[in-house]
Amino acid sequence: MTRDALTTQCAIAGGGPAGLMLGLLLARAGVDVVALEKHGDFLRDFRGDTIHPSTMEVMHELGWLEEFLQLPHQPVPRLSAQFGDTVITLADFSRLRCHARFIAMMPQWDFLAFLARKARGFPSFRLIMQGEAQELLRENERVVGLRGRNSAGAIDIRADLIVAADGRASTLRAQAGLIAEDFGAPMDVLWFRLSRHPGDTAETQGRFDAGRIFIMLNRGDYWQCAYVIAKGADAQLRGA
Repeated sequence: MTRDALTTQCAIAGGGPAGLMLGLLLARAGVDVVALEKHGDFLRDFRGDTIHPSTMEVMHELGWLEEFLQLPHQPVPRLSAQFGDTVITLADFSRLRCHARFIAMMPQWDFLAFLARKARGFPSFRLIMQGEAQELLRENERVVGLRGRNSAGAIDIRADLIVAADGRASTLRAQAGLIAEDFGAPMDVLWFRLSRHPGDTAETQGRFDAGRIFIMLNRGDYWQCAYVIAKGADAQLRGA
């Protein structure tokens, strides 16, 4: 089988926030980077759609904050929670000493597309969409790159540094023998949308009662909702 071959200083498996931000910063410093994202686009819903003040401070330091905030988003300057009949403020970001004193609710695909566009502005950055890392490339018991596939077929990427940013079920991490520690979170979360009415509050908030946790994230014309359930109860709830 014929394989395409690339050589780079750093190969990154995974085009999520970690992989793209790392690739961008390395390319900005002049490091040659090849990043692989196994999907053809970034359009996946109910992902990490919160951009925190610390992340936006990095955007400011890079000189991109004003442009970044032109993307559709809902600013959340504070978080509140209701325990029974009592409402309390959990966090007030307006008191922070930074340039964006709020959490920005923004679809992750917009955030990733922004990072990818900025990274592509550096000549030492290459992003391969529909590029999936499948295995580590070894020579003489040393990892020297990775093997994968892109839309054109098989590909070998030789690199000085290989970064496995391919998610919590990372293929490369498992092949490297790096064991993830599972702390066994005792709950699962159901994500869904509810329409947002003109008279609704604008606050992102959570409600906590005995055995129940319900989170409402303001996404403009709808609420992105999270309902915490017992671990493994998803099938039972769907069946009902």
